[in-house]
Amino acid sequence: MHDTRAFQVFRAVVVTVLAVVTLLPLYVMATSSLKPLQDVRGAFSWWPTNLTLQPFVDMWTTVPLARYFLNSLVVSSAATIASLVIAIFASYAVSRYRFRGRTLFTTTVLSTQMFPGVLFLLPLFIIFVNLEQGTGVQLVGTRIGLIITYLTFSLPFSIWMLSGYLDNIPQELDEAARVDGCSPIGALLRVVLPAARPGVIAVAIYAFMTAWGEVLFASVMTTEENRTLAVGIRQYSTQTNVYWNEIMAASLVVSVPVVIGFLLLQRHFVAGLTAGAVK
Repeated sequence: MHDTRAFQVFRAVVVTVLAVVTLLPLYVMATSSLKPLQDVRGAFSWWPTNLTLQPFVDMWTTVPLARYFLNSLVVSSAATIASLVIAIFASYAVSRYRFRGRTLFTTTVLSTQMFPGVLFLLPLFIIFVNLEQGTGVQLVGTRIGLIITYLTFSLPFSIWMLSGYLDNIPQELDEAARVDGCSPIGALLRVVLPAARPGVIAVAIYAFMTAWGEVLFASVMTTEENRTLAVGIRQYSTQTNVYWNEIMAASLVVSVPVVIGFLLLQRHFVAGLTAGAVK
């Protein structure tokens, strides 16, 4: 009983410390976004003395934030959909069929996650440039090039995670669907996918968040016209000024859709990760 009580106290202390460490930066960000610029530059105060919503108005005109937001939404959504579609069919084949090179394929797919993304920056850039010279299709500085780039990150882990989830779904469901006249694709779409909804949602959230917050490749593969939010927010810092309050306001605004979506789908995300990680 004594040990249990001690553990409860320890757990409460750890949770409190973690909550403070997590929420304190968010509180500073929120209060700074409600201050005039001169107050943000001055002595720090825990509560703004001159509350103003002007930073939330000016942030749209100081930089083309709406365009950056649209670019991020288009690129992240397209990368998520493409990753999801490919991962569904690839993971179904890995989970349900035994073919030559299956183990090598899954090992190779998972091993790509061990390398830092910066190692792929120069090779991808060279490949895109050579493809443009050979085919005339421009990939560097375009949305489609950035979508393909993000697929190289999200797709391998998506295939591995979703195939692990499908392994936990009884193959008898497939067989029953085929007895009823479904083709293998029909069994996948009508029977297996509805049962694998948590895993599919987990893959979608992972792919979207990977693309939404990526900075390195977006800073190299984009131009002013198709710049994403992760890179565009840096434009609030110029050679002569740094609009700290607008940076904080923009960071809050662009985070709201992702946070809301994650909170709404959190239960499915955790279930998908748990089932996909344990075979």
